[in-house]
Amino acid sequence: MFIQQIYTACLAQASYYIECNGEAAVIDPIREPKPYLDIAATRNARIKFIFETHFHADFVSGHLDLSDKTNAAIVFGPNARPAYPAFIAKHNEKFLLGNCTIEVLHTPGHTIESCCYLLRDIHNNPQAIFTGDTLFVGDVGRPDLMSGNKSKTELGSMLYDSLNECIKTLPDSVTVYPGHGAGSACGKNLGVERYSTIGEQKHSNYALQPMSRNEFIAKVTDDLPTPPAYFFKDASINIIGYKKLEDLLRQQMVALSVTETLAARNEGAQLLDTRKDSLFARGFIPSSIQIGLQGDFAPWAGCLLDIEKPIVVICESGSEKEVITRLARIGYENVLGYLEGGFEAWAEAGHEIDHIPCIEAEEYSRYLDEGEYTAIDVRKKTETQIEHLEDTLQIPLSEFPKQAEHLDRNKRYLLFCKGGYRSMIAASLLKRQGILQIINVNGGIKKIMACRPALLTP
Repeated sequence: MFIQQIYTACLAQASYYIECNGEAAVIDPIREPKPYLDIAATRNARIKFIFETHFHADFVSGHLDLSDKTNAAIVFGPNARPAYPAFIAKHNEKFLLGNCTIEVLHTPGHTIESCCYLLRDIHNNPQAIFTGDTLFVGDVGRPDLMSGNKSKTELGSMLYDSLNECIKTLPDSVTVYPGHGAGSACGKNLGVERYSTIGEQKHSNYALQPMSRNEFIAKVTDDLPTPPAYFFKDASINIIGYKKLEDLLRQQMVALSVTETLAARNEGAQLLDTRKDSLFARGFIPSSIQIGLQGDFAPWAGCLLDIEKPIVVICESGSEKEVITRLARIGYENVLGYLEGGFEAWAEAGHEIDHIPCIEAEEYSRYLDEGEYTAIDVRKKTETQIEHLEDTLQIPLSEFPKQAEHLDRNKRYLLFCKGGYRSMIAASLLKRQGILQIINVNGGIKKIMACRPALLTP
């Protein structure tokens, strides 16, 4: 028995390769099939099954492309109704993989078709469970995506039964392999660990503690952030199917001139700058949205970019394919191309450029104490509830497109987050909306706290 987790940090998503006696299964693959084909080829194994835990909302699954290249059967759990050929399994149905078996456990709650896959060894003993978005480390899947026209209360009730009847009844020793880790918007506050055990989760996960159905529903539906708009588009793509990735890349890997980029911007295209925040701060094309490729690129791109509007990519040389592939993973298939020569080509052409002033954390107190600046903390509510600085506005980055409209354009703002990645994104959004007097604080709250100990803990 061989299990390998393929973790895509940009998506905070985990897929899995499982192998027994030369036969392999893949669970929840990302859009490009290469990682799984490479593992199978290295191990001289045949991919027999592709198991989907549900219709994903946060990324486009690679099950169709992988099946096309391997002839592996695509398997969904009960209630799934894909628009392409797939095997719809029953609850407790088992699939033979070498001398092991994989059992389908229908666990509705995150969605109506959500299921988990229980891996049993040659002696039929349960060894590991692949929980998709039903159970995470420290959290459970959010029940508010209105799957199958069900309300979040109805889905929350289903999730209560799924956890109590299918998950908590398993032996404590069973390894839990979830579909996501910290940073995913599919739960409220996922743990940083990428796997656990049933016993550990029964001890530490709030959702697995003894409580009534109504108490559970209240807990899992309370204070849920607004789901990114692209979630509903991606879920639809995963149901109806999509264009092959290799065809999409051929279509979108187009080098655009400065003149073509300017024309595209003037016609309403979104300029996506994926360079490091330090490079962006020193100079960028006006109205660009900065989302650094080195951080949680995909979730923030999905949260802040309009999936229906065309995109022009501005990136560092050599990363063009990587950016476009990552956008394709989350269903953004309207990329016009990339600026040939990057930002440097734009600057050399003599067009207008903008920049973001930055200060070090040591200067934060001086700027704030002079009374000319208002500080904005762009971290999530769950972060600011643990610790926050006095005299700050708290506007989570996910809410910036709407909340920024209410900011006073005549005021000056200091932006910070945990480390600097999100605050630079926020700065680009404010600039785009015409709020010009902004400064980004390098290093974020960690460095500020070292210089300004006035920390409030609610």
